[in-house]
Amino acid sequence: MSATEATPSIRIVIADDHPVVREGMRALLLTQSDFTVVGDAADGADAVRLAGELEPDVVLMDLRMPGTDGATATAEISARYPGVHVLVVTTYDSDQDILKAVEAGAAGYLLKDTPRDELCGAVRAAARGETVLAPAVAARLVTHMRAPKQSTLTPRETEVLTCVARGLTNAEVGRELFIGEATVKTHLLRSFAKLGVDDRTAAVTVALERGILPDPRNQA
Repeated sequence: MSATEATPSIRIVIADDHPVVREGMRALLLTQSDFTVVGDAADGADAVRLAGELEPDVVLMDLRMPGTDGATATAEISARYPGVHVLVVTTYDSDQDILKAVEAGAAGYLLKDTPRDELCGAVRAAARGETVLAPAVAARLVTHMRAPKQSTLTPRETEVLTCVARGLTNAEVGRELFIGEATVKTHLLRSFAKLGVDDRTAAVTVALERGILPDPRNQA
């Protein structure tokens, strides 16, 4: 694969509270001719600030950082700067961490022991707006979503579906709930999986039948 073509450089911000990790990640990324590291952040708040100031294509986000954590920062970036794609790169792979990051709107989730070529490929995929999950993470996410205990919608999923029942588009739902459009889609996909449906209309219908959403005929 030749990178000598006039390919626009992918602008990257690295967010991690460990300076050694940031420097190592920077050195690794700069081996690629189509990558430019435009900034680095030591915490989530700084990552959000740099996402707005530098307008990177991708933010490589650690999860556990002091102050504003990675999941919170991911949600803020997804809501404020939809053109910036957040790729979580962390040592943590618990179900809770994975779900928090996905719900926040992360474009992908990788572990820090991911081989260099896979990491670089994931950065390029995230820049294109694709979703990238480490195989182990994808398997855990699918297993978690298929588990019977997940049949109950979360409060946020119920809020999103209530807005959909009112006829709002994903963008309108995002503006009303102050979340990114990508996050709205994530909540809807998880709702579809839990309800055993594959579209918005069916999701609303099933949710009404199960009493998850209030029947509009019973409202004054």
